[in-house]
Amino acid sequence: PNVARHHLDKLAAGGYVEVSTARVAGASTAGRPSKRYRPPAADRDGRGADVPVHADDLVLALLGRALDQLPPDTASALAEEVGAEYGRAMASALTGDALTAGQRSLRSAMQAVASALTAHGFAAHTERHNNRLRIINEHCPFGDVATDHPVICAVDRGMVRGMLDQLCTSGDVDVAMEASKAFGDTMCATSV
Repeated sequence: PNVARHHLDKLAAGGYVEVSTARVAGASTAGRPSKRYRPPAADRDGRGADVPVHADDLVLALLGRALDQLPPDTASALAEEVGAEYGRAMASALTGDALTAGQRSLRSAMQAVASALTAHGFAAHTERHNNRLRIINEHCPFGDVATDHPVICAVDRGMVRGMLDQLCTSGDVDVAMEASKAFGDTMCATSV
């Protein structure tokens, strides 16, 4: 059960399940209350999830080529802003214990961001490096498209910025891409 709780909490951080807590009638008041997990309301009423899980390869290829047609600074700014909007939507979709909008410490917000990114295919975790916190992505859901069009990495940076803007008490957080598989690094790293 405790192993399942960890995985279910990761799904909750990504907005894939809703969490509520309840005490069992007649049970002792000692210990943690039971967590109840269920599909999000959007899934229960037949509308489906509000945030798509994976992007289509064709759309990613089109996006990459379209961004290649723009001046590099413009393309990067556009990709990062789209990522930030998506990140804010992801943060708004967090439920249960995962959502404490604007009330988290930077470390706590980074953990929530890593969990949400993992739920969206990034296999992310946090670590401290050179006195900065960073999110390490072991897997890129953009795949070969990011390798062919590295400007798409700005979407990832924007997603992190957008989620942190919603979740963190620190306000505007400086987000920087430290490493990227698209540029030949062994991992993708975004630091704050």
